[in-house]
Amino acid sequence: MHIPRTGDAGRYAWIGMFISEVLFGLYWIISQFVRWNVVHRYPFKDRLSRRYEDKLPAIDIFVCTADPILEPPSMAINTVLSVMAYNYPPEKLSVYLSDDGGSELTFYALLEASKFSKYWIPFCKKFAVEPRSPEAYFALNIDLNDSVFAQEWFSIKKLYEDMKTRIVSAVEKGCLSNEIKGQHKGFSEWNSKVTKKDHQSIVQILIEGWNPNAVDIDGNPLPTLVYLSREKKPQCAHNFKAGAMNALIRVSSEISDAPIILNVDCDMYSNDPDAIRDALCFFMDEKKGQQISYVQYPQNYENITKNDIYSNSGPPILKIELAGFDGYDAMPYIGTGCFHRRESLCGSKYFENRIVEWNDAKDKIKGRTIDEVEEASKLVANCSYEKGSQWGKEMGLVYGCAVEDMVTGLTILCRGWKPIYYNPTKKAFRGVAPTTLDQALVQYKRWSEGLFQIFLSKYCPLIYGHGKIKFGAQIGYCMYLLWAPISLPTLYYVVIPALCLLHSVPLFPKVFGLWFLPFAYVFVAKSAYSLIEDLSSGNTLKGWWNFQRMWVIRRTTSYFFAFVDAVIRQLGFSETGFVVTAKVVNDDVLKRYEQEIIEFGNSSIMFTIISTLAMLNLFSLSWGIKKLVFGTTFGALENLIPQIIICGLIAMVNLPVYEALFFRRDKGCMPSSVLFKSIVIASMAVLMPIY
Repeated sequence: MHIPRTGDAGRYAWIGMFISEVLFGLYWIISQFVRWNVVHRYPFKDRLSRRYEDKLPAIDIFVCTADPILEPPSMAINTVLSVMAYNYPPEKLSVYLSDDGGSELTFYALLEASKFSKYWIPFCKKFAVEPRSPEAYFALNIDLNDSVFAQEWFSIKKLYEDMKTRIVSAVEKGCLSNEIKGQHKGFSEWNSKVTKKDHQSIVQILIEGWNPNAVDIDGNPLPTLVYLSREKKPQCAHNFKAGAMNALIRVSSEISDAPIILNVDCDMYSNDPDAIRDALCFFMDEKKGQQISYVQYPQNYENITKNDIYSNSGPPILKIELAGFDGYDAMPYIGTGCFHRRESLCGSKYFENRIVEWNDAKDKIKGRTIDEVEEASKLVANCSYEKGSQWGKEMGLVYGCAVEDMVTGLTILCRGWKPIYYNPTKKAFRGVAPTTLDQALVQYKRWSEGLFQIFLSKYCPLIYGHGKIKFGAQIGYCMYLLWAPISLPTLYYVVIPALCLLHSVPLFPKVFGLWFLPFAYVFVAKSAYSLIEDLSSGNTLKGWWNFQRMWVIRRTTSYFFAFVDAVIRQLGFSETGFVVTAKVVNDDVLKRYEQEIIEFGNSSIMFTIISTLAMLNLFSLSWGIKKLVFGTTFGALENLIPQIIICGLIAMVNLPVYEALFFRRDKGCMPSSVLFKSIVIASMAVLMPIY
């Protein structure tokens, strides 16, 4: 009703704002579909009854790592040790470590862990230790009043610290001594020709769980433990984590072939020793269990600060959004902390009246030597094995997308299976969240780019899922798949009102006029809705405010670059890549993170954009306040008040940015080059005419 006429200043800026408002409204409606259908799942009481003990299925556990520098071997083996110590029959557990870095350092760390497990597992079970990651456990304040327990505690801690010292020392040196290499035949796989991107398949069984001699210090059986590094050749596509997972599926089928598979990232240790039994409650349910494809636990982190400075945990996502997906029987697969039914992961379609036999795992070990088993396993981990097959298409994880887990979960849903989302009070898995802003933004850039690729591909849920999954689930998936394009209206909203304010071009109705009420209502109602949702999910007020800041920063940087890169790849000018997020930081960075001080510290183009937008809105806010206080009458500025408010809000969420630009002197502040570039770019933007 109030479109500026042709020739009026700001006509096209106003039209752009209107389009942005419409897109925001549509995206908000999309986000509400999952919120209308929240379901909370609970396994039956007392976990699995003891009468099922003999019927418990075998479990294969996959731990994935890709780089011994960014993902230290000492971290990976803590995850391995935590899953080896589950309260579950050890003869039914097989743990596989996939090392996509092909590093003898990682193999050495796993060899050390295999020796330490003989002491660690019986200690955990004897004293009901939790958590069962040694690093996490020994970081706790433990009551040592019991002399017997204290003696064993100190003994085990010394064994662990000695092992960790040996591993860390080897990683720092970057090589192993001949003495160490003489400890196991597996080291012969590494020679001068082996590199991270060019090596043969390496499979080494470190603990033969089926061997009666494979026991801990108390004489109890140990889980099977296997090291895998699939073949890499420069001329072959390796498909990143999806390729590693598919190699694990095939290799494990040659050794243990368990009907249930748990996969975790190397930084996500098991926090609940009974998590397997909880998950099996769903799979073994007599009425609905046969249709369950996977049980997905949420991603929880152990290093989240009180107010979650980078908004990594997202309580409303875990407690509302994902529970809403579960209401549609459409929980996404998020890549870690997930128990899979092997047959659904391998491409089988669900059909009614299936007969499930949990003890039907093929015993392929009998009659074969360890060397024969390892050689057979190497063949299925070779680059050539997948050629001409359905692996990466109809079998295993789907290739061709940076977020292979999401698209894989979608294909499983469309075959008739139903997943479960289970978010227990006691966290089943705990990992490491990014501790710098750069890490957090790079991670979200990769996620949002991969998600938008799915939307642009044949796997778009509105097309691929049509008639196969519920409409609400299709729309719910789009909430994540459209992260990247929603960056465009956000950028427009952050830039244009500020520029129009500097040129005295109004974009909103008069602040005391009737037509301003809808804008005021939407802003107040949505903010209150978001705040109540956050607080009811367990977040703090400051945590909610930090989320508002990260909401703006992600959309104007990570999501925007993801949109650009996804479009470029869609046009065929580049290929999909994969970035491993660093899991280690120095002590100074960690100290600032714990104090909830945002870490900048480099000249990333993302930081230049953040600073430029902050400076632009600061310039506009300063001009608007100056006019209000010293210049024009209030009536003449009444139309510009909403834009002053918008610039003020953006300036408020950017207070840590101004602090990093002008006041901080630590290594985490904004470099002077970023300050210079942001001022120059913002100053040039101010001179742009408004049409």
